[in-house]
Amino acid sequence: MIEMVRVDYRLLHGQVAFSWTQALGANAIFLISNTVQNDPMRLEALKLAKPVGTKVILKNTDEAIEILRSGVTDKYKVFIITETVLDAEKILKATGQRSLNLGNVAFEYGKQKLSKSVYVDHKEIETIREMISAGIDLYVQMVPSDKKLKVEKLLKEMRTN
Repeated sequence: MIEMVRVDYRLLHGQVAFSWTQALGANAIFLISNTVQNDPMRLEALKLAKPVGTKVILKNTDEAIEILRSGVTDKYKVFIITETVLDAEKILKATGQRSLNLGNVAFEYGKQKLSKSVYVDHKEIETIREMISAGIDLYVQMVPSDKKLKVEKLLKEMRTN
């Protein structure tokens, strides 16, 4: 069963490994990345961040969708983390999940600040608006104890600033 889908370009780190995993009661973390498998140093860092007693799976987007659709993960309480908004949208479509946590989306040239930890470009804004229109609950929440900030409201505020 999928407990939460989150976008966090860092994938697995302290906030995720401990705060979120505990709060969700997750016993499996599914990392979805199209880049990490080709980066041995980053792959090693992710292995070091693995919480004790929690299964960690790393796949690219297409492999992840195939696994999630197969039902093999149904016996776990799964916390899904994608690197990008665009990958998260594919996961939501494939699984039928109706909410998305935007945790950390890295600043890059050409991106606009949506929140303290989320920066988005034109394509991501377009994708986010499509998801909101489709009834997906999008929110920013760094850690479980933080208040959820509705992305729809943040988008409106971003346009006026």
